[in-house]
Amino acid sequence: MEISPLVYARLAGVLYLAVIVLGAFSEGFITNSLVVAGDFAATARNIMASPGLWNLGVACNLIVVICAVPQLWIEYLLLKPVSHKLMLLAVLLNLLSLAVECISKLFLLLVTHILNNADYLKVFEPGQLQMLAGLALKSHDIAFDIALIFFGFTCLVSGYLIYKSEFLPKLIGLLMQLAGLSYLVVCFSSFFAPTFAKAIMPGIFIPVLIGESSFCLWLLVKGVNVEKWRARASMG
Repeated sequence: MEISPLVYARLAGVLYLAVIVLGAFSEGFITNSLVVAGDFAATARNIMASPGLWNLGVACNLIVVICAVPQLWIEYLLLKPVSHKLMLLAVLLNLLSLAVECISKLFLLLVTHILNNADYLKVFEPGQLQMLAGLALKSHDIAFDIALIFFGFTCLVSGYLIYKSEFLPKLIGLLMQLAGLSYLVVCFSSFFAPTFAKAIMPGIFIPVLIGESSFCLWLLVKGVNVEKWRARASMG
């Protein structure tokens, strides 16, 4: 790389921070304040009462995906000296995750379209429209969980590369792998063992928060050990 890898690392940290903050704001704050679990009517009323807040959340979700693309490119540049083949695998898994995540946001965009379209009221009752909007939200959740499964495998591979890199802390590599494992456990259990999934949430996300936040802050504050990175890159 013509530019110092430290610059790339800091930029990746900024993008990663944007992904974490915007994702937490949209999914954690906005979704939790407007969506009432198991009550489509109350959810529809909340969204219709605060359309600006809902649209802000959807916009943040889309920006997350946009920021994740250059972040992935930078991680590829930083970690490919460790193993080009494994980094390509991580990129492929992450691209699949982002593609499915983009599709999941389509369902969020449909929610207000369903609830606000006067033409639909000529065919459907208000309660039916609320059910359709609820189905769109459920479809988003399913698609998002599928995206997180691919991202969980991404974390396992990238965590291994971080651990073997020598220019990033081994502990962060282990924490990222633990985050990936947590994603896989919660997403697969939400599909096939929902009772177990409810029992382990939200605690299962603590390793995710620690792992991803640690990697993000390390890139942002410390970057990479430039000498060791260049030594590793020269070997390739």
